[in-house]
Amino acid sequence: MADDRATRYWRANLKLMAARLAVWAFVSYGLGVVFVEPLNAFRLGGFPLGFWFAQQGSLYTFIVLIGVYVLAMDRLDRRYGVDS
Repeated sequence: MADDRATRYWRANLKLMAARLAVWAFVSYGLGVVFVEPLNAFRLGGFPLGFWFAQQGSLYTFIVLIGVYVLAMDRLDRRYGVDS
């Protein structure tokens, strides 16, 4: 029974990580590289939006994703009883 619970916990953790990694990859690669030309039609702080995502947006997104992951893992830890 404990092995099944640990497997479900790890699987849920991997889903959390995969979802956040997908968002970060989309923001970093998608918005900063693939869609940079259409985004450059807009400006943020005086800079083209595509350039901003390539230089700053992915970093800010990563920091926010870390905070979201921490909150989600706290909730997951409580659900599976592994919080301290």
